[in-house]
Amino acid sequence: MRAQFVLSETWIGLRRNLTMTIAVITTVAISLSLFGAGLLVNQQVSEMRTYWDERITLTVYMCTDISPTSICEENGAATEEDRTELAAKLDGMNEVAGYEYLTPAQAWQDFQDRLGASNEALAGAAQEGDIPDNYRVQLTDPSHYDAVRAAVQGSPGVDSVSNDRGLLEQFFGLLDVLKWAALVVALVQLAAAALLIGNTIRLSAYSRRRETGIMRLVGASNFYIQLPFLLEGAIAGFAGGLIASGFIVATRFTLLTRIEEWFQFDVALGTGALMYVIGVSMILGVLLCAVTSFLTLRRYLKV
Repeated sequence: MRAQFVLSETWIGLRRNLTMTIAVITTVAISLSLFGAGLLVNQQVSEMRTYWDERITLTVYMCTDISPTSICEENGAATEEDRTELAAKLDGMNEVAGYEYLTPAQAWQDFQDRLGASNEALAGAAQEGDIPDNYRVQLTDPSHYDAVRAAVQGSPGVDSVSNDRGLLEQFFGLLDVLKWAALVVALVQLAAAALLIGNTIRLSAYSRRRETGIMRLVGASNFYIQLPFLLEGAIAGFAGGLIASGFIVATRFTLLTRIEEWFQFDVALGTGALMYVIGVSMILGVLLCAVTSFLTLRRYLKV
């Protein structure tokens, strides 16, 4: 009987303030969608960092007869002695896990394999011999990148050392900006949702002040009087969380999938990560609405 009364009062409150309730649900849904998108991007960036940290290589290009840099023009093309000396230096470095030497023909073929499918024009413009022979150096730890780069840069016969890590950091920096922008906007929206929830619960409590007064007179407990209002807020938060879940799933299978296709790597977030973000967002929505309702009732509902 008590449960039926509480549920009926909750339904009455939602129906009386239908417009405000819809506004609360919409605001919560938008806020949680942005919050969930920020969490998804954060997890995607973490996965991508781990993926590339394991695969990042340092490429040492050797001088050739057509190298345009001043050091190669002064010293000429790299000799076998230069290559042997560089290989010995790499063998003696604890920071180097291994390396692979590519001849000019192998380097050109590797270039064709990497870009042939995605950029045929660029791949076709390169002729065999345009790409110098090089060493692909695998590091024991990505943090050793700068140390190894400094050690081999300037060695006899070395033209240049690629800065692959710098390019990746720029890309990850862009993703970090997008992540924090989404989270900041989400926090602003959540604050607006909290204010809207508080106003809705206050209006609901005011419209039912006679009923609550009667309940006080017959000895109803504070919690029993507050429960319908708390349920109103929790239901609005849950409904907003459900709507946000749809947007979060759409973000996973549109935006993040498109990013994976653009950069051609397999670092897809699993179902577990997606469900984690959805669960956190829905719990946050329910807690936000319930806690805001409770705090509002303590101030405006004198029980």
